Amino acid sequence: MGLYQNGVLQPYMLSCQVPASFKHAVPQAVSVVERPCDMAKTILKVFNNLPQSGHKEGFAVCVKGISFPFIDFSVRLVEWLELLFILGASKVILYDYDMHPNVSKVLSYYEKQGRVEVIKLPLAGRQPNVFGLLNKYLKSIGYGKDHQETIPYNDCFMKNINRYKYISVVDTDEVILPKNSSSWKTLMDVVVPKALNESQELTPSNYVMRHVYFFDDMGHANETVPDVPRFMHMLQHVYRSSNYNKKTHYVKCFHDTDRVLTVHNHFPLSCIGGKCSSYFVDTADAHLQHYRKYCVKGLAKVCEEKYRNNSVLDTAILRCKEPLISGVTEALFKMGFLDHLLKQDFNGAAFLEQN
Repeated sequence: MGLYQNGVLQPYMLSCQVPASFKHAVPQAVSVVERPCDMAKTILKVFNNLPQSGHKEGFAVCVKGISFPFIDFSVRLVEWLELLFILGASKVILYDYDMHPNVSKVLSYYEKQGRVEVIKLPLAGRQPNVFGLLNKYLKSIGYGKDHQETIPYNDCFMKNINRYKYISVVDTDEVILPKNSSSWKTLMDVVVPKALNESQELTPSNYVMRHVYFFDDMGHANETVPDVPRFMHMLQHVYRSSNYNKKTHYVKCFHDTDRVLTVHNHFPLSCIGGKCSSYFVDTADAHLQHYRKYCVKGLAKVCEEKYRNNSVLDTAILRCKEPLISGVTEALFKMGFLDHLLKQDFNGAAFLEQN
């Protein structure tokens, strides 16, 4: 990912070539040594997760390490997870640096159902793993934080590469939303034939969703969506920027696990066969909805003029309204959150931007 500098550690990907005489076998573990014939002092388990049915399931979602120990975005998290399940996510895998107790409670609730997996993630080497300090440290190292993120992204991707046909890497304030389809599966039933018809060389390794902002204060003042609880943030925010970000900026993908080998936040880093082939999904079919208070820092100078001052109504998410309201209220009730929300004029749980 870059040169070692300013004391910030860099991740490395090490590949172990299996000898030809053992191609038929699956390793159980691997050790890493500095020089040939050194005595191994480590043993790392090899994950060869295969689906019980013998066939890959449809979709999984990978989420980078959560490092917000003092921010309670539990209600927003419930809505986000329930929407992903409605759209077709079989499993959501998240990594835990430091979490607020209510966020941990939400994830534990879904873990017991088998729909979420949470993996505790420490920082490597002498980097701090002290509660609260870890979050402050990650903010201080700039792009070094992005480098750290490649570890959970690829850990998640490779552990699930044999289980799921498509894996997406998104944040908890983002969702890939079909515009005319009821699910990710029906979306891909439309998109894949289009991609194959347009392809002149390789079949697509990844399907790219264009990025568009749904700002917290966008729309008419005090306007609410009828019959939607005020604490449901995504259902209440149906105005977006009329301008999409540039074609390759801030996008997210469905990665085809038969083609992609390693991933980053926005695109695959490498693909089987050497060359990755991205297909950009038409925004009439789907896009990436990003819920934020403001643009990312890199767009601060043009945010008002280009994105915040130009809005359009986009109600595609309301196709999910009934099942989403039902799923969220049931989950909040079972976790003991709902009574508190209904007793106040609630306008959404506290939520910190993930970028």
